[in-house]
Amino acid sequence: MTKWYVYLLRCSDNSLYCGITTDPQRRLKEHNSGKGAKYTSPRRPVIFETVMEVPDRSAACRLENLTKQRPASQKKDFLEQESKKLMATI
Repeated sequence: MTKWYVYLLRCSDNSLYCGITTDPQRRLKEHNSGKGAKYTSPRRPVIFETVMEVPDRSAACRLENLTKQRPASQKKDFLEQESKKLMATI
Protein backbone atom coordinates (compact mmCIF):
# COMPACT_ATOMS: atom_id res chain seq x y z
CA MET A 1 0.00 0.00 0.00
CA THR A 2 1.34 3.42 -0.98
CA LYS A 3 1.99 5.89 1.81
CA TRP A 4 0.69 9.43 1.33
CA TYR A 5 1.94 12.59 2.98
CA VAL A 6 0.67 16.14 3.39
CA TYR A 7 3.46 18.67 3.75
CA LEU A 8 3.98 22.34 4.47
CA LEU A 9 6.91 24.14 2.92
CA ARG A 10 8.38 27.36 4.25
CA CYS A 11 9.34 29.51 1.26
CA SER A 12 12.18 32.04 1.13
CA ASP A 13 9.66 34.88 1.49
CA ASN A 14 8.40 33.21 4.71
CA SER A 15 5.09 32.15 3.12
CA LEU A 16 3.73 28.61 3.42
CA TYR A 17 2.86 26.15 0.67
CA CYS A 18 0.80 23.00 1.29
CA GLY A 19 0.91 19.93 -0.95
CA ILE A 20 0.63 16.14 -1.08
CA THR A 21 3.04 13.47 -2.25
CA THR A 22 4.08 9.84 -1.92
CA ASP A 23 7.77 10.78 -1.63
CA PRO A 24 8.51 13.91 0.42
CA GLN A 25 12.27 14.07 -0.31
CA ARG A 26 11.74 13.76 -4.07
CA ARG A 27 9.05 16.42 -3.97
CA LEU A 28 11.25 18.82 -1.99
CA LYS A 29 13.99 18.41 -4.61
CA GLU A 30 11.45 19.12 -7.37
CA HIS A 31 10.29 22.31 -5.65
CA ASN A 32 13.86 23.50 -5.12
CA SER A 33 14.85 22.74 -8.72
CA GLY A 34 11.97 24.87 -10.05
CA LYS A 35 9.98 21.86 -11.27
CA GLY A 36 7.52 21.93 -8.39
CA ALA A 37 4.47 24.16 -8.12
CA LYS A 38 4.29 27.54 -9.84
CA TYR A 39 3.88 29.10 -6.41
CA THR A 40 7.20 27.85 -5.06
CA SER A 41 9.31 28.40 -8.16
CA PRO A 42 10.01 32.12 -7.57
CA ARG A 43 10.18 31.60 -3.79
CA ARG A 44 13.13 29.21 -3.61
CA PRO A 45 14.74 27.80 -1.65
CA VAL A 46 11.98 26.06 0.26
CA ILE A 47 12.30 23.86 3.34
CA PHE A 48 9.92 21.52 5.12
CA GLU A 49 7.91 23.10 7.91
CA THR A 50 6.20 19.77 8.61
CA VAL A 51 5.45 16.47 6.87
CA MET A 52 2.59 14.29 8.07
CA GLU A 53 1.69 10.77 6.95
CA VAL A 54 -1.98 10.11 6.19
CA PRO A 55 -3.83 6.85 5.44
CA ASP A 56 -4.52 7.31 1.70
CA ARG A 57 -4.71 9.73 -1.22
CA SER A 58 -8.30 10.69 -0.50
CA ALA A 59 -7.43 11.69 3.07
CA ALA A 60 -4.36 13.56 1.79
CA CYS A 61 -6.44 15.60 -0.67
CA ARG A 62 -9.08 16.42 1.96
CA LEU A 63 -6.50 17.43 4.54
CA GLU A 64 -4.58 19.53 2.02
CA ASN A 65 -7.73 21.44 1.09
CA LEU A 66 -8.73 21.98 4.73
CA THR A 67 -5.22 23.17 5.59
CA LYS A 68 -5.18 25.65 2.71
CA GLN A 69 -8.36 27.23 4.10
CA ARG A 70 -6.66 28.09 7.41
CA PRO A 71 -4.75 31.29 8.09
CA ALA A 72 -0.98 30.81 7.85
CA SER A 73 -0.61 31.13 11.61
CA GLN A 74 -2.82 28.06 12.14
CA LYS A 75 -1.75 25.79 9.27
CA LYS A 76 1.04 23.83 10.97
CA ASP A 77 -0.87 23.09 14.18
CA PHE A 78 -4.03 22.23 12.27
CA LEU A 79 -2.21 19.86 9.92
CA GLU A 80 -0.42 18.08 12.76
CA GLN A 81 -3.59 17.67 14.84
CA GLU A 82 -5.76 16.45 11.98
CA SER A 83 -3.20 14.00 10.60
CA LYS A 84 -2.79 12.45 14.06
CA LYS A 85 -6.57 11.99 14.25
CA LEU A 86 -6.60 10.33 10.82
CA MET A 87 -3.74 7.99 11.65
CA ALA A 88 -5.40 7.00 14.93
CA THR A 89 -8.39 5.66 13.01
CA ILE A 90 -6.39 3.05 11.10
